[in-house]
Amino acid sequence: MPLSDSESQASSEEFRVFNTTHWSVVLRATNSNAKDSAAALQQLCSTYWYPLYAYVRRRGYSHEDAEDLTQGFFSVILAKNYLERADQNRGRFRTFLLRSIENFVCNEWDRASAKKRGGGQEIISWEEQDAEGRYLNEPVESLTPERIFEKLWASTLLGMVLRKLREEFTIGGHVELFEALKPHLWSDEPGLRYADLAARLGMTVVAVKVTVHRLRHRYRNLLREEIAHTVANSDEIDDEIRHLISVMSD
Repeated sequence: MPLSDSESQASSEEFRVFNTTHWSVVLRATNSNAKDSAAALQQLCSTYWYPLYAYVRRRGYSHEDAEDLTQGFFSVILAKNYLERADQNRGRFRTFLLRSIENFVCNEWDRASAKKRGGGQEIISWEEQDAEGRYLNEPVESLTPERIFEKLWASTLLGMVLRKLREEFTIGGHVELFEALKPHLWSDEPGLRYADLAARLGMTVVAVKVTVHRLRHRYRNLLREEIAHTVANSDEIDDEIRHLISVMSD
């Protein structure tokens, strides 16, 4: 059965001692660890670029200009021009990116061409991302640029956690089990009969209930681990989770 008690406990113990996240490395960047912080920042940016693209599009720019601005923005922050603006007391990577893209769009667009901004360095391969196709499917009519950024940030983070969880089941040879139980990850659907689910999966009712419990527990652990990469202090994790729930509930 996937996700044994010992594995879940080991994961929790590993998380408790994991006190150096990607974003905290970036916030503490110095000349001695600049290389490490640049790699950490690039990893975070490559994950969360789409909410920024959608933010720029919602500001009224064409998709071509939004691509140029987003590419140029990443080129700037990866060159560390923006690191000194990070607030140690408000160390959420989400907040830092939103404030930075706001400043960049207001200040940089009128005085730099896309070539100068990007410096010839491609951070994002737009041909592979289909950013505009994704954006056109977003229900953005009533959302401000800031709100669509936060909603897509939350969606991106939750999607990443779900993919990681699926990969764990896939490695263990239980991908079909994962797909069957995924709809019950957050809560039981009305009318759910564990007996029916057990019969379909060829498991006992007890085994299904235990697996669902472990699935939810592992998802929560992975969510906390991912959020830890985007805050500077572990004390902020619970607040960030509550914020994400609020954003997704709107």
